[in-house]
Formats: sequence, C-alpha cells, structure tokens
Amino acid sequence: MFPLLLLLSFVSAASAWTSLADWGSGNVTTSVGDSGQCLCHVYLPDTTFPASRVEHMQQVTKDLILEVNIQITTIDRYSGKMVTFLSELKNLTIKVASLESNPDNYIKLDFELLRIELREFEALVTQLKDSLNVTSPIFDSLYDEIRNMTLIVNQLESYDKSNLEVIRIEFAKLQKKLEDCQREEDNINPDIGNCKHEGIVGLSKPTVIQLNANLLSSYQYGGWGKDSKPARGYESMYWYSGYTSPSVYNFYLYSDYDKLILRSSFKHHDLTEGWEGTGNNYIVHGNVIYYQHNTPFSMTKLNLTSAKYDYRVIPEAAQKFSYSYSTGQNMDFAADENGLWVIYATEESKGKLVVAKIDEPTFGIEEAWSTSAYKQLVGNAFMVCGVMYATRSVALNTEEIFYSYDTKSGQERQLSIPFEKFQEKYFNLDYNPSDQKLYMYNAGYYVSYNVKFN
Repeated sequence: MFPLLLLLSFVSAASAWTSLADWGSGNVTTSVGDSGQCLCHVYLPDTTFPASRVEHMQQVTKDLILEVNIQITTIDRYSGKMVTFLSELKNLTIKVASLESNPDNYIKLDFELLRIELREFEALVTQLKDSLNVTSPIFDSLYDEIRNMTLIVNQLESYDKSNLEVIRIEFAKLQKKLEDCQREEDNINPDIGNCKHEGIVGLSKPTVIQLNANLLSSYQYGGWGKDSKPARGYESMYWYSGYTSPSVYNFYLYSDYDKLILRSSFKHHDLTEGWEGTGNNYIVHGNVIYYQHNTPFSMTKLNLTSAKYDYRVIPEAAQKFSYSYSTGQNMDFAADENGLWVIYATEESKGKLVVAKIDEPTFGIEEAWSTSAYKQLVGNAFMVCGVMYATRSVALNTEEIFYSYDTKSGQERQLSIPFEKFQEKYFNLDYNPSDQKLYMYNAGYYVSYNVKFN
C-alpha cells in the first residue's frame, strides 16, 4: 500500500497546479497486480514542485501591492490639491468675469496676479497628468479652460492699453474744455498776475476731478495742486500727497494734468526719517515743498531739485491752535502774486490768526500782521494779492469766505461769499496765482474752483 499512498501524495500536490484530465490519457495507466489488486500508474511531466516560481510570484505580488498603495496615496494627495485648486479656479473665474464686465476697475498688478495663478493651475494639471501617467478628457478640458482664461486676460489688458488710457486722456481733455466753458459762462477774464481789482466776489461751482491717486477713500488728509511759481519746463506740473492721518510722509509729482488723472507720477519723494511733517497745509512754490515740522516745531522745506532739507523756527508760533476741521494744522503755507506766506496763531494773539511774509532767499520772516479772526473758528485760509481770506462752514455742503485782511492797508472786512463743497470736511485749500484757481483736498477728492474778481 505504501507505493499507492506515495503515488496519491504526488497526485494531490500536482492537483494544485493542474488536473489529471489536462494531462491526457497517455499519462495514466492501470494494471492488475500478482495478488489481483488494482494498480494505478501516474506519470507526472515534472517530478519537482516549482517552489522558486511560487516565491518569485509572491515577491512580485508584494511589489505590486506596494506600488498600488503608493499610487493610491498619490491620488489622495492630488485629490486634496484638486479640491483646493478647483475652489481657487472658481474664484479666479469670478475675477476674470468681473474684469470682463468692468474693464476699467483694474490695476496693472491685477493682470500679473491672474497670470501667476493661471501658471500655477497649468503646472498642477501637468503634475497630475505626469504622475498618473494617463490621458483623460478631464485634463484636456482643464487645459482648454486655462488657455481660454489666459486669452481673456491678455485681451482685457490689450483693451486697457489700447482703449482705456485713450478714453481717460480724452476725458481729461473734456474736463479742461468744460472748465474753459465754465470760465466763459461766469464771465471770468483772468489777467494772470494782475492785482488791479478790489478782491474776490465769488467762486465757480466746484470741479470734482477724481479720488486721490492712491484710490483710497480712507486717505482723508492731504493736498494737491500746481506749483505756484513753477520753474521753466515745469509749468504744467501737478503734485499730490495724502494719508489716513494729518501726518506727512511723501509727495508725488506729475508732469501734466493727463498724468495726474492717469496716476502716472514722474517722481515720488518719501520724506527722510526725522524730516516727516504734520498738518496738511503744505504747498509747492518755486520747485520747493513747504510744510510743517514738529521736531523741532518749525516751518520746513524740501528742494525738489537738490533733495535738500532746511527748517526755521518761528518762536512766537504756537502749537496749540489749529483750524476747525483737523488737529495739528498749526502752520498754513500760502502763495499769491506777491510771494510766499505762512499763517499761524500765537499765545500773545490769544489764538487769532497772524499773517507772516516769508523771505524766500533767507527762509526767514520779513514782516507779520495780526488779525481779529480766531483760528479755531476758521475752516481754512489762503492769500490773494496780499489779502488773507478766511473760510468757515455754514452748512453740510456749503462753505463761506467770511473774513479778509489786507496786509497793505491793514483793513479788515466781514464778507459773505458762499461756495459749494463736495463733502463736509477738507484739509487743504490754497490759491494758485499761476492760473487763479483755488485747489481743495476735499476728504480724499481733488476739487478746484475758478476765482471771480470784481
């Protein structure tokens, strides 16, 4: 019986790989033994069990399982990224749609940021495709969407450069024409530099140019205008400075009116540390900025050509009296047909306005005149032909020139010359003798007036 059992063991082992039927009838024979027992003879094609093959197959299986797990982990990771980037892609689509519907509500940086985001999306899709080593309609669709959005961004920027700037320049020219029409309508025939008149009799309606160059309504404090004694070649120059507080940190210069409208400055001055100012009654006169400095409390100037600073202390000037709309406006610089002035108050005058003529070469005070106008009740003041005019608020959108002081005759007058203002508060009001206009910084907006003389 032993040979039979041994033979059956081989048959059992072999059956794990194939069946007896598969071997064919030629591999199995039967016979009758000497004692009459039945014998079954099985001829195996390979008497050795393929253990090495099984071991190799097991190792390959382990490697495949490991690779599958790695790919599953990779897919999970990219799946998380896809959720994040698809959300960002939705936001990006909204941005592009917004630019399409409002092409003028942009800055150049917007287009560059959009391009960067689009490049990031394209890189992500490429990573996914290379990592998964597959092609899919989803990837192709994503590529097409990114290409289309890139094309839209380029078209919008092209539209801006070729059309929007032209429109804005033409709009600026139109505003100039409207101002000229306003002059004719108001019968204003300015004789620039001539003081043969008896003073101001009225102001035109305000011309609201636009929001400040920073495009921030929070920049309530500031000033703008033209050089009141321009150097040759700078007759058309405009200047601007603005901030969220009465502090003075920097100035922007624009070559002409069009550049001012387009916010394209040719020079930007950040005041050197230690030379920062305060108050908003600064002006540009003779290519020099005059402003108030608090350490020490003095009148300060910055030469825009040489970038040199200088200051002069006025011992009598007090730091406790300011205009009614803002604190810290202790020194008010002004210019007119007769030169450069500074307006302040003193302890001796008990807070009443003092007008002082500045000697430009020495940067000193030539002469000073005391008035009877209390500074803290005044909205602002300016000079025209040696006469100081003071304003005050009479309504939410109405200001009034209520007082004047003539430095030539010492004559004071009570006036009532109302004029409109765009918003209730303003922090800079100055007359410019080069074009006989008043420039107002009205709570973040550029505003101007034509001055009418009798």
